Amino acid sequence: MTPQNVAVLGTGKIGEALLSGMLRGGWSPARLLATARRPERAAELRRRYEVETVSNAEAAARADTLILTPKPQDMAALLDELAPHVPADRLVISGAAGITTRSLEQRLAEGTPVIRVMANTPALVDEAMSVISPGTHATEDHLKLADEIFGGVGKTLRLPENQQDAATALSGSGPAYFFFLVEAMTDAGIQLGLPRDKAHELIVQAAVGAATMLRDSGEHPVTLRENVTSPGGTTINAIRELENHRVRAAFIDAIEAARDRSRELGG
Repeated sequence: MTPQNVAVLGTGKIGEALLSGMLRGGWSPARLLATARRPERAAELRRRYEVETVSNAEAAARADTLILTPKPQDMAALLDELAPHVPADRLVISGAAGITTRSLEQRLAEGTPVIRVMANTPALVDEAMSVISPGTHATEDHLKLADEIFGGVGKTLRLPENQQDAATALSGSGPAYFFFLVEAMTDAGIQLGLPRDKAHELIVQAAVGAATMLRDSGEHPVTLRENVTSPGGTTINAIRELENHRVRAAFIDAIEAARDRSRELGG
């Protein structure tokens, strides 16, 4: 399925990353439309990507596929504006956390194909994980198109929609947990007497190396951790303190809380 035009509505960080990814993937700027609230933002997008910027209503009328990337709390207002202009043969892809395909289908023309996608901010460096779930009327061709679009900024994974809130908590919010951990470890380095920039460099490289090992080795994280944990050594002392402070349980509780909030956003 090759659409004539794709419109990205709500070109914040994720929306802009998708535009950039599609262009790098060989899409012609002539096939892409973008919308922006502020005229200066629209001008920036035109200058940077040579794409046409239009109103939301015009995007809905002209594009075969609409990618909606507003904040969840702004989705209702966007749908109120769009719904009268979206024919039932348009594909609507939502990137808003918590918003179900059912709620979108109820606001759009009967039979409109809808796909829900949860991407994350590593889309900015082409390392996103985008979780894709079809609505009632989405076909395999629609899903392949979503794979193509979001595959331009990282990996894609298809899951049933009843697992989307869990995926949002793990993957959509996941980068923030790692940033938080790096922040805490950098503070520890400063506490131990290292300059901030040196502590940051050490921790970031450790994180990149560990992530690469997790991705490429095929080893279980427990095995990788045990490989660096010597009897009576420094690492086991650190792990003991983390376990004493229930860090593992805190992460589980935090991710459950994120899952619950995703459910709340969906009403």
